[in-house]
Amino acid sequence: MRDFVAGRMSLIPPSGIRKFFDIIATMDDVISLGVGEPDFTTPDNMREAAIRSIQNGMTRYTSNSGIVELRELVAAHLDKLYGVNYEPGREVLITVGVSEALETVCLATLNPGDEVIIPEPCFVAYAPSVIFAGAVPVYVSTTAAEEFQPSIALLEAAITPRTKAILLGYPNNPTGAVLSRERMLEIAALVEKHDLLVYSDEIYDRLVYGVEHICFASLPGMKDRTVTLGGFSKAYAMTGWRIGYLCANPEITAASTRIHQYAIMSAPTAGQVAAIEALKHGEASVQMMVGEYNRRRLVMVEAFNNMGLPCLEPKGAFYTFPSIAPMLAVGMNEEVFCEKLLLEEKVAVVPGNSFGTSGAGHIRACYATALPKIEEAMLRMARFVRKYAGSEIEPLPTPLLSGKSN
Repeated sequence: MRDFVAGRMSLIPPSGIRKFFDIIATMDDVISLGVGEPDFTTPDNMREAAIRSIQNGMTRYTSNSGIVELRELVAAHLDKLYGVNYEPGREVLITVGVSEALETVCLATLNPGDEVIIPEPCFVAYAPSVIFAGAVPVYVSTTAAEEFQPSIALLEAAITPRTKAILLGYPNNPTGAVLSRERMLEIAALVEKHDLLVYSDEIYDRLVYGVEHICFASLPGMKDRTVTLGGFSKAYAMTGWRIGYLCANPEITAASTRIHQYAIMSAPTAGQVAAIEALKHGEASVQMMVGEYNRRRLVMVEAFNNMGLPCLEPKGAFYTFPSIAPMLAVGMNEEVFCEKLLLEEKVAVVPGNSFGTSGAGHIRACYATALPKIEEAMLRMARFVRKYAGSEIEPLPTPLLSGKSN
């Protein structure tokens, strides 16, 4: 019998995260710092708005592009926060989360053989979205020494005549890095010089700590070259609602809408109603959650540094990405570290190489869980590190970071 599976699937490895969750499912008393999902419940007013919409019979398809009011609110939101003016009728598409938005726009803009430059470590869905469109992901490594910001020299060295776009995910999953304005302007100049497109995944735009998030499309000359991807999952604790958006110039939005139209029809109606309520009356909830994430962030960063696992202070999202250099010194790589930590101490974290080869030697730990659980997880991890690498760890003269928000 012939092989009925498409050849492209051989380029898509199984998720490096999944096996740990399979193990967790068989265990009790596990503290999971692995899943990138808020531990907050969607705020009451958003849930109630969706319930009312169902009770009032709003259970039909919406426009392919999404409810007009939601598109208008998304455009107003981006204009208010970042000074980027999108036309709701032609430049905003409501999608089933950012994952659908990214895959849709890749299908709409990439031809077979095109290349897309992706700084890594990065979210695990980036490369598959490019590959599904028949294009080729080209990876550029970032390092903790550079605060996980892509080097302009490395980006330019990766550009070839086949390069079509750069895919940026900042604030970053898994590192928590936030691009500086200076670096963004340098990337913008590179994009202009080589006539490129930018896919900018800004799903964590509201989750920043002591720094400013800059929407890439707000940079001079970048609006028509940028596809802005965003959504409601992270800042509004709406992961299960699956509501995202894509904003781009009319040509790209129209092409993306045609794909969305045939593949999806429209995003869930009740979810769109909840998103409308989020943009109208959700700011207090966002600020509350950001404040709580910040408390957890500081505790986790200080704990990692104190236990001898150097951890750069994340300025965005809700992840830390500490180095496990002391464990490498005793022959324990990130995958072994994560598996043994889970089995012995019942703490789940994710191997850094799940997010690309430049994530090797690191782990990702998510602080979107309750502070008492984080504190207990840190105690268990410190015990684990002392058990295997205690003699190898030099006491830190001071924590690498002060544990104070800048």
